[in-house]
Amino acid sequence: MNPKEKLLWSIAFPGFGQLLNGKHLKGIIFILLEFVINVRSHFNELILLSFNGQIEKAIDYTEYQWLMFYPCVYFFAMWDAYKDAGGGKEPYAYLPFVLSAFFVTVGLMYSARVKLFGIALGTVWFPMVCVIPGVVIGILLKKRKKG
Repeated sequence: MNPKEKLLWSIAFPGFGQLLNGKHLKGIIFILLEFVINVRSHFNELILLSFNGQIEKAIDYTEYQWLMFYPCVYFFAMWDAYKDAGGGKEPYAYLPFVLSAFFVTVGLMYSARVKLFGIALGTVWFPMVCVIPGVVIGILLKKRKKG
């Protein structure tokens, strides 16, 4: 499998890319971290509520102290699987991953108050939107650093 395939498996579930790379202990640790953070933050319930338009209920149910760990674990697991598979060899290739983790974490902190076009996006949708500036700024900085 190529590095992008491992990256996509890590997007599906942190730790899967590591398992595919043959890094079984690391993969199991990421899966356990994913599970603990997910359960303690009620993340699956937040996703369910958000997908069903119950944004305020999702905001009220959010355990921020646990959910704030999720972006860093998630994006690091993606980067790690991608790099272990041979990707990310160019200088500053990590920047889109790091900045996405940062922007999603900060987005989570403000997610209960921010509205886009008058619509509250809450603790699932707004942090997901925050991936976009993380990736874009990371790619732009990576290109600027190379050139």
